[in-house]
Amino acid sequence: EIRCTKEKNMLRTSHVSSKWAVLPVQLRAFTRTNRRFAMMSTMCDPVIGTILSESGSEIKHHVNAPNTVNIPDFLSYPRTCSLVGMPFSWGQPRGGTDQGPDLLRKRGISDFITTLEYRVEEAGDLKFQEPQRDDPLPDGYKIPNCYAVGQACKLLAEKTYHLAKEGKLPLVMGGDHSIALGSIAGILKARPDTVVVWVDAHADINTPECSPSGNLHGMPISFLMGLSAAKLPGFDWLDDYPRLTSENLALVGLRDVDPGEREILRKHQIPSYSMYEVDKYGIGRVMEHVLKTLTPKNDKPIHLSYDIDAVDPEHAPATGTMVRGGFTMREAHFVAERVAETGMLGSMDIVEVNPLLSNPDGADMTVEL
Repeated sequence: EIRCTKEKNMLRTSHVSSKWAVLPVQLRAFTRTNRRFAMMSTMCDPVIGTILSESGSEIKHHVNAPNTVNIPDFLSYPRTCSLVGMPFSWGQPRGGTDQGPDLLRKRGISDFITTLEYRVEEAGDLKFQEPQRDDPLPDGYKIPNCYAVGQACKLLAEKTYHLAKEGKLPLVMGGDHSIALGSIAGILKARPDTVVVWVDAHADINTPECSPSGNLHGMPISFLMGLSAAKLPGFDWLDDYPRLTSENLALVGLRDVDPGEREILRKHQIPSYSMYEVDKYGIGRVMEHVLKTLTPKNDKPIHLSYDIDAVDPEHAPATGTMVRGGFTMREAHFVAERVAETGMLGSMDIVEVNPLLSNPDGADMTVEL
């Protein structure tokens, strides 16, 4: 039996031990999945929280007044989240990811964000040129839509740069994961000390030299880090943007990594956490290690680049590169919640939602997540 008392913003349960009798929570929906309780929220509540004692035997509750929420220097006051639509699918061969921004808006993403004490600014969809027959082709590489992807990412980089300089939190709604090349490049130019938490079933660090497919949604990190000597048409703008370093990057949720990517990860000693580490240590300890590694003093802006295929297809079937054995619903939420809990989240991507690759119920389930 579950009862919600709105006035006290608490969830009360009966038939449980006294130490679990009162759990403070910002309640949206509450479900039981795989013997786990899950709140249908992708970010933690900044006002209400819990403190676990050292022995783990009791939970202490604390409630912070809204005006005590610390706002980092790189964000303006009041905190403003700027929604940027990137209806883009040319970094991979399947159509449908271009519908992601519209679906997220229809689901009410702006309403969810306002409950987290952010103002929401609608920046609209970015306008970009689709691939043309006379687009210049890369010399010596088979990379589909190379010029169109490069130029679209350039426009996105300019957009996120200006939003970040204004002190806003850009939330880029994709689109396939190639767009992260643009979003992160712009963020790094505005906030050079930004660290990146890359949540994905895939490493996305192939280069044109080692990519098995040539699809650019599997290469954005390599271009951000400047790992390839290839001079691709449409990508020359990257020379004016800072590079992402291995010390400022961590990958979480990996379970489908190409041979060339494995070599790159080893060579550059990039912190990488596969589902093996998640299974062995738990998502809580994994995320603590990620954050301690990237920003030990919790003093750097964080960019969260979230590919929905990090989640198990049972919970997120509407995506193009499904790999079984991914995050549960609670693990998927916890990653975002823990990053938000730092208070240093400065920008974010949500990518690879593709409703055309599932039935309507699967698409709805994925967008809801």
